[in-house]
Amino acid sequence: MKKKQVRFLKKLVETPSATGAEERVADLVRERLQDSADWMHTDSMGSVHATLDGREDGPSLMLSAHMDEIGLMVTYISDEGFLSVAAIGGVDAAVLPGMRVDMHTASGTLRGVVGRKPIHLIDADDRKQVTPLDKLVIDLGLSAKKVKELVRIGDTITYGVGFERFGHGLAVSRAFDDKVGVFIACRVMEELRGYGRASGDFTAAITVQEEIGTRGAMTSAHSIDPDVALAFDVTHATDYPGIDKSKHGDIRLGKGPVIARGPNINPCVFERLVAAAKEEGIPYQIEAEPGVTGTDARAIQVTRDGIPTGLISIPLRYMHTPTEVISLKDVQNAVRLITMFALNLERETHFIPGIDNIGFDDAEDLFDGDADDAQGPYSEVDIEAYAEDIDEEAADEPDEPPARRIEFTEEMKELIAMADEAKRLTREITGVGAMPGPDMTSAEAAALAEGAGESASQMAHSLDAVTFEYASDAEVMRSTDARAPAGFPGAESGLPACDPADETLRPEL
Repeated sequence: MKKKQVRFLKKLVETPSATGAEERVADLVRERLQDSADWMHTDSMGSVHATLDGREDGPSLMLSAHMDEIGLMVTYISDEGFLSVAAIGGVDAAVLPGMRVDMHTASGTLRGVVGRKPIHLIDADDRKQVTPLDKLVIDLGLSAKKVKELVRIGDTITYGVGFERFGHGLAVSRAFDDKVGVFIACRVMEELRGYGRASGDFTAAITVQEEIGTRGAMTSAHSIDPDVALAFDVTHATDYPGIDKSKHGDIRLGKGPVIARGPNINPCVFERLVAAAKEEGIPYQIEAEPGVTGTDARAIQVTRDGIPTGLISIPLRYMHTPTEVISLKDVQNAVRLITMFALNLERETHFIPGIDNIGFDDAEDLFDGDADDAQGPYSEVDIEAYAEDIDEEAADEPDEPPARRIEFTEEMKELIAMADEAKRLTREITGVGAMPGPDMTSAEAAALAEGAGESASQMAHSLDAVTFEYASDAEVMRSTDARAPAGFPGAESGLPACDPADETLRPEL
């Protein structure tokens, strides 16, 4: 990794951003991406959305990474000037005693230490227990008067440690969870710009408040509304003593980014990530996630009507401690993998589980029409074969279809089509100047269709595919036995009114 990239990563992890107080890291992101993104937006939660416009109209991609870190919050200031605190996110009280911490106030950062009774003064039985957080205090080394002048209830505290390189290609710091993801999201945008952009829009969503429930991802996914999304986070490395691989899998530092698989992950996204890794020779690992994950992916997947979501991580040792350890090689490979995934997204890409080798338009055509027309499941969808099946079904229709009424749904009755194009298409289907209506029997439809050489089945299929406008000509209504709802010329008083809220939806009569 180049030195300038390491410096940016170091700056990210050492800039405090306890959950709910992420503004300083947000500033770094906006500064970093101002020359790469086409536009940026910071929402009312504090999440930063930086977008690189696509070169075409391919699927839009959102990459989510959270910038908040775990920490402590001041809950009480004693008469002696010692601070009582509560955890922000998943803080392990066992690692706190003796720690140096940074106390963040409106006037600046103060050095503090986590105090606890020395072992000599702790009862023998209590020595075997972890000292709970409410029994620990923060000592700022100042008078009570000065502490109360500088510190307010609700101020945040972070671990007082920073970034170091150590060992063979490794780095240690607090807050790699998930500011390494913020780094990767920024680098992916820079890489995509260098490659000439992806087919569709790419948005780096640098989210807030993940550590208390993926709250930033909820609002970001809703507002961005991408066609597909990737969440990036860290995951537990299991390559050190004390971890049962049979329960937690075999995940190792330096062996590549980790691709999650499970119900929280869209299977098409998963397979495309694996394919991109294989194509580019990028080492990767697979992690089983049998339930919802503790990442932004859990919120993104179920936003709006559902967003196809994947999850990529890098292995991390000692999560939520002041000494989180990662491999810098894994970081570089994660950037490569996500960049290639984005570049491989084209207009025909789809994310419908179980449907292979069709694009967006074909998928919409396949499911257009009545549910009764669906003959699935199809293991391999062939549009021409599908059309031939419809023709064969139509040919099998009896010459004298039993009399039954063609039923339109209430929604179709209310959403009355109104354009001249609809009239033209309808007359082409029927071969006559009459307008079919929702009360027409199948026998009447067959009679109308006879002039156009269509069977009753084809006629019904056409009626389903075309939106009709009611005609105002009373003679046409009589010839087709159509009925207009109340409020339209030629209406019958016993029929319910159709009153679209939008006046522009009314037919021109």
